[in-house]
Amino acid sequence: MNKMRYLLWMALPILVFACKKSDDKTNQAAIDKAILLQYIAIDSTITYDSTSTGLYYSIADTGTGTITPHLNSYITVHYKGSYKDGVVFEQTSGSPIKGFLKQFIAGWQEGVPFIRKGGKIKLLIPSALAYGTTGSGSIPANTVLIFEIELVNVE
Repeated sequence: MNKMRYLLWMALPILVFACKKSDDKTNQAAIDKAILLQYIAIDSTITYDSTSTGLYYSIADTGTGTITPHLNSYITVHYKGSYKDGVVFEQTSGSPIKGFLKQFIAGWQEGVPFIRKGGKIKLLIPSALAYGTTGSGSIPANTVLIFEIELVNVE
C-alpha cells in the first residue's frame, strides 16, 4: 500500500501540471477568440467564416485555377502579415515567396486550401495556429495574426 501511495504522490505534480497546461491552452483560445471577434466587429462590411480550430477567413476571390492546394503543394504567394492593430510585421515586396504549404504556419495550411490559383483570402489566425506560446522573431508569444494572401501559383 505504501508503494501505491508513493506512486500517486509522485504522479500528482505531473497531473496538476498537465491540467494547468490544458487550462492555459483553453484560456488562450478564449482570449484569442475574443480578440478576433472584436477585430471582426470593427469592420462589419467584411463577412468571415470560421473553422472548428478557431481560424476566421474571408475569401475576396476564390481564384480561377483548377488545383486546390494541399500540404504537399508548392505554392507561390504575395502576402501581408499584420497584428490586430494593423501594424505590418512582414510582407512580400516585389517578388512573391515560394514554398511547400506544409512549411508554413498551421493557419496558412488550413486557410490557403480554400482558394485556388489567383485567389485572395484574409486569414485571422489564433495564436495556436500561428507561433503559439513561443512566438517567432519579433512576433510575441500568444499573438493572433492577420494575413492577406494572394495565391499566385500552385503546383
